[in-house]
Formats: sequence, structure tokens, C-alpha cells
Amino acid sequence: MTQDLFTAFHHGRRIASGELVAVLAAARAALSSDSVEPLVFSDHTGALQSLAPPREAPASPGRGRPRLGVSAREVTLLPRHWDWLSAQPGGASAALRRLVEAAARAPEAPEAARRRAADATYAVLNVLAGDAPGAEAAVRALYAGDGAAFAGETAAWPGDVRDYLARLAAPALSGAETQTG
Repeated sequence: MTQDLFTAFHHGRRIASGELVAVLAAARAALSSDSVEPLVFSDHTGALQSLAPPREAPASPGRGRPRLGVSAREVTLLPRHWDWLSAQPGGASAALRRLVEAAARAPEAPEAARRRAADATYAVLNVLAGDAPGAEAAVRALYAGDGAAFAGETAAWPGDVRDYLARLAAPALSGAETQTG
């Protein structure tokens, strides 16, 4: 599973999987034939995606810095951290960007991959099957790493939903026998 894959559901059935542009096109086509909005999920995070077309950037830039897609947010650090960042080439912002880029390229640690997969699965499960029989027990099994219990609790759910959740949950449920709870 990569960060660039998405899956769309409409009336509890999977209608598309793949790159975002193709999945959104399928979801918009389903929306045009029905008033029920399809749901598009990120396979990596479980986050719902918007069906709205992206907004166009303003034609002429305003005053101030050029828009580079940079977002300003607050970061709270200890004084020694600020001192270290300030001493780096390019200053604090450039150093933080380099650190984030290096961390993003590094392989995901197994425990982090399990947690990310469990959280993504939980997010999707809440939307697609949050009221289904056994949903709470499935979530408990998911976070306990109990693949057999997870499969048992989701067995009666619609096939597309069950299969998608099983695929998302696989990293969270593999290797669980080596963990201690």
C-alpha cells in the first residue's frame, strides 16, 4: 500500500481504487447518477477526500512573499533547540524542512507502520461500518493485533467493506504474535 492510492465506496460497494484523479472521476460519475455522495478514502491514512474540484489559485499575486505552497504554523521548542536550528545553514525553517524531508524518506518503523495502519483502518471502519454488528469488538481486535478475532467480527459485513478493511488492517495484524499486550 502506498500513499498515492485511494478507494471510493458508494452505497457500501467499492466503485474504484487507484490514483486520486481516477478515483475522484469515478466518484463524481456515481454522484451524477444518484443523490448519495460517494465516499473516497486515502488508503494510507483512512482520511476522507473531498469530491469538490480543487480551487484555482488567484491569477495575480498580491503583495508580500510569493505563494510557494508554504504554510506557517507555530512550533514550540526549547531554547537549546532554537539555538541549534538557528545555527544550521539556511536558518531554522530550512533546517526543519530538511529534517522533515529526511524523516519522510526514511523507511517506516514496524511499530509505526502497525499503528498507522490501525488508525487508518479505524477511521474507515467508523465511516463504513461504525454501526455494524461487532464493530466495537472489531476495533478492539484491531488494536490488540488479533487478526482472527478481527476477521471473525467482520465476517458478516458486506464483502467490499470487509475486504477493504482487511487490506488496510493487514500491517496492523501481521507480526502481532511477537508483541506483548
